[in-house]
Amino acid sequence: MSRHHYIITYDIADDRRRSDVFKMLTGSGDHAQYSVFFCDLNEQELVQLRARLRSTIHHREDQVMIVDLGTAVQPLDAGLQVLGRGYEPMVRSIVI
Repeated sequence: MSRHHYIITYDIADDRRRSDVFKMLTGSGDHAQYSVFFCDLNEQELVQLRARLRSTIHHREDQVMIVDLGTAVQPLDAGLQVLGRGYEPMVRSIVI
């Protein structure tokens, strides 16, 4: 399964739900800005994440936007333009 780069942003009205969404996305990607995450996901991971988000948010009060940036052939920061403080991707390590 190929991986895609995604930008996931959220606007959540309730503090508890916002915290739940933040924790969920922290486990799936890099926290780039206040309510913005960069995620590299395959199709199965995206389906699972969307299902968890749907069960967490209030569908009339909250909004989560998922933007597909295409296949993750090269690092995300290779095509990223940042003004001001630079983006520093989180270094992930595998723990067994």
